[in-house]
Amino acid sequence: MRIEGSVALVTGANRGIGLAFCRALLARGAAKVYAGVRRPEDFAEPGPAPLRLDVTDHDQIAAAARTASDATIVINNAGIQAGPGLLEGPLDGARRELEVNYLGTWAVSRAFAPVLAAHDGGALVNMLSVASWRSTERFPSYAASKSAQWSLTNALRVALREQGTLVVGVHVGWVETDATVRVDEPKTDPAEVAARTMDAIEHDEPEVLVDETARRVRAALSGPLDLLYPTA
Repeated sequence: MRIEGSVALVTGANRGIGLAFCRALLARGAAKVYAGVRRPEDFAEPGPAPLRLDVTDHDQIAAAARTASDATIVINNAGIQAGPGLLEGPLDGARRELEVNYLGTWAVSRAFAPVLAAHDGGALVNMLSVASWRSTERFPSYAASKSAQWSLTNALRVALREQGTLVVGVHVGWVETDATVRVDEPKTDPAEVAARTMDAIEHDEPEVLVDETARRVRAALSGPLDLLYPTA
């Protein structure tokens, strides 16, 4: 589909990948971009229109769907990493991750599916992760939430096909954001994530493998288990 002239909504748009999505959409000619944020009064980015949206608040989601009833592209980017390690720590953060990353994406997708249908299908983009496919003992609950989000994305792809909606899943390894400042690993620039996602939308591609890590892990899914989880 064409991004030029489109109207888009991006959740979790205040910084990082979400803000990069907003900038990329406008750079490619989107007519309007709604920036879904928890505190619109603190959003100072010129260009996008701030829209109050906590993806765990169903009243706010319903209000956002009414306000952004002209949306032709919806990008589910809002996400958190707050869970415990595998064998210690309270599970409250894990529940929060599922609430935001999985159920929040589900709720926003439900609310905006009719909106997209009213505009010839449009595109629904879910910001996923390599963690959708490979878990670790450091971030098991985050990986579980992203795995659930990937499963949801596949279900949405089938369910929304008849109404003509392109459903895109975006996978990437470490990204240079506030959440990864202490991670000593190679990282992808958020602008690269956004650029590759815009390319996928414009070429009707259902899956984006942003970096080499995503491509390697995706390929390993069809191989023996020890490709992802070495035993030695």
